[in-house]
Amino acid sequence: MFESLKCFVAVAELGSLSRAAGHLEIAVSSVSRKLDALEADMGARLLLRSSRQVLVTDAGERFLPRARNILAELAEGKSAVQELDSEPRGLLTVTAPAAFGRLHVAPAMASFLQRYPLIEVDLHVSDDVVDLSARRVDVAIRAGVLPASDLVATHLVRMDRVVSASPAYLARHGWPQAPEDLLRHQCLTVNGRVPPPGWWCFEGVNGNQPLPVKGNLRCDDTNSLLHAAIGGAGIVHLANWLVSEAIVAGQMVPVFPMTPVDRKPATRRHPGESAIHAVHMPGRSNQARAQLLIRHLKEYFGSPAYWDLAMEAAGAGERRAP
Repeated sequence: MFESLKCFVAVAELGSLSRAAGHLEIAVSSVSRKLDALEADMGARLLLRSSRQVLVTDAGERFLPRARNILAELAEGKSAVQELDSEPRGLLTVTAPAAFGRLHVAPAMASFLQRYPLIEVDLHVSDDVVDLSARRVDVAIRAGVLPASDLVATHLVRMDRVVSASPAYLARHGWPQAPEDLLRHQCLTVNGRVPPPGWWCFEGVNGNQPLPVKGNLRCDDTNSLLHAAIGGAGIVHLANWLVSEAIVAGQMVPVFPMTPVDRKPATRRHPGESAIHAVHMPGRSNQARAQLLIRHLKEYFGSPAYWDLAMEAAGAGERRAP
């Protein structure tokens, strides 16, 4: 059955028995026999074959994605068995949000691949949320609040937002003393999409709803907002992992006192709280390699996260207006 499925997928994708035979390095007659056997087992015609062309039938179109999944699962099962007696190897497909992927996931991959040199990583960095039911992905890194789903989620590290601005902006416009003071400042906001939960929200302020801040710059990219704020355009409310480097470098300053770094052992957080998670679909991911990566990411990011420790070491939480 395994060889018959390989022949069917190859013929359907290449559109020719001869090309499929060349790809699989077997005889055309062998491909034809295996297709006959598969169609007999399925009780349906999957391909319309002639001397000129090969067409996939309606039944074949419906079966093709399932055949691909079966082959992928068998290959992963074989790999998992082999990994019991050998060093981990094979392909690992990972997705991550654009900014977080560039700043933190890509560097983590460098040390991961040094640790497991026989593993290959296909890293996709984009703010598009991949539908794991439609695309084979081993691990998806998600930032923010996870919606309810059947995905298996592993908490990697907490995520908080920091109100910050450049020293030059604060010198020109003054230092807000309370969240309500932000209403009188240039606040850089997201344009073109719904802001993530928690933006411009402060405990006990405005009924815990977002403050109606305004500014003369809006953008659909948070990294661009950060760089505009570094240039003095206004105040931002961005994730700790995004602004930490600029704060440590003195390019940005936390406007309000930051929450002290929590050094207690990590515990499961409330589902509605923001965090960085690694998610995968049960039964669809390569469990062995996926778990290796998830453990490595937790170790690499640390608890507390290395970006929070860097800001604390720089005295960010103590910076106040002159």
